[in-house]
Amino acid sequence: MNRTFENIINIPGLEPSSTVSIIVLITILSIAPAILLLMTCFTRIVIVLGFVRTALATQQMPPTQVIIGLALFLSLFVMAPTLSQINDEALQPYLRGEIESQTEALEKASIPMKQFMAKHTREKDLLLFLNYANTERPENVEGIPLTALIPAFALSELKTAFQMGFMIFIPFLIIDMVVASVLMSMGMMMLPPVMISLPFKILLFVLVDGWHLVVKSLLLSFN
Repeated sequence: MNRTFENIINIPGLEPSSTVSIIVLITILSIAPAILLLMTCFTRIVIVLGFVRTALATQQMPPTQVIIGLALFLSLFVMAPTLSQINDEALQPYLRGEIESQTEALEKASIPMKQFMAKHTREKDLLLFLNYANTERPENVEGIPLTALIPAFALSELKTAFQMGFMIFIPFLIIDMVVASVLMSMGMMMLPPVMISLPFKILLFVLVDGWHLVVKSLLLSFN
């Protein structure tokens, strides 16, 4: 196995730097799902959309694949300015040879991501990890270590998503309570209230153009 690895490394025309680049690229691709979940707006969007489906009590409608697909494209839409900045300041200069080392390119690429995450990270969550690691409070965003910023950003996104999900639940909860009260007053206690309230919740959601309002709220939350 070692000889096979050496043969791969010593392929004619493949320099050691090219081999290292391939290894780094494979490593980045392997952790791409974690980057998508914890360093972008995907987490907030997919949780809020999941809350919408749960509040409507429509079981698997819309399907999970639709929710994840919509969350993915909304994330790309929100992250487009940040990704464009990374491409202009790090990727293209590295491909043109203006940036010699991969370390410098990664450092330049991390700055726009840090700016995006820091903008949507609560100070309390960030201080939690900085204090635990006995790290001094940085003077600017660029000085925040990613090891502290990424989990702090994830915690902030979870809290924001659950706050938005709670606000989504309130009107549907009121409908459930009203329907349950009416059924009890009519003596129809054996009839599941969910069966009666479901059409009313769907009707309300359609009349107010619920998906438009939810997506609009998500986009405005990242301004």
